[in-house]
Amino acid sequence: MNQTNYQKELDKTISGLAAQGRVPTLLLHACCAPCSSYVLEYLSDYFEITVLYYNPNISPRTEYDTRAEELKRLISEMTFKHPVKLLVGEYEPEKFYAMAKGMEELPEGGERCFKCYEQRLSCTAKLAKEQGFDYFTTTLSISPLKNAAKLNEIGLALEKECGVPYLLSDFKKKNGYKRSVELSAEHNLYRQNYCGCIFSRNQAESLYRNEK
Repeated sequence: MNQTNYQKELDKTISGLAAQGRVPTLLLHACCAPCSSYVLEYLSDYFEITVLYYNPNISPRTEYDTRAEELKRLISEMTFKHPVKLLVGEYEPEKFYAMAKGMEELPEGGERCFKCYEQRLSCTAKLAKEQGFDYFTTTLSISPLKNAAKLNEIGLALEKECGVPYLLSDFKKKNGYKRSVELSAEHNLYRQNYCGCIFSRNQAESLYRNEK
């Protein structure tokens, strides 16, 4: 079992940057505004951030657009020590469905989700290399439902491929998830009740029906 404390690793990285007296650039993959809220509040003290909203898993298109608009609004309303910009990626659901083929019936939190993490992080890593960012990472680890160890494993593998350092993280730590809920309430953010893909939506709807 992986015993790495990713929050402590992040603290070490941030301490090292502070000692150097520099503000590096970070390409931050984001899935939605609620998950981004605390991460931006936290990391914008130490990095110049470009938020990349790229999530081909999200369904339907209206959901994709709603989350993008909420992320844009959140960034416009928050106050940051260092600049934060938003980059909205193309909506490419066909890439998600091609990746998920044969795994449609797998439960949430398993191999299909891991491949989805990899798909989104691969795009982030590639763009980080192309545009010369100092680091890349994702907001996904803030969710109690996401596997932080797997996310960091994928991130480190992509770091080796692209040559851009992956910022280790487990943003749910240090009351990160709790703070994201507070910030979501403060900014009246739209909070979806499913991860984003049609499979998680179906599962959420099934659970709701069973509870009625």
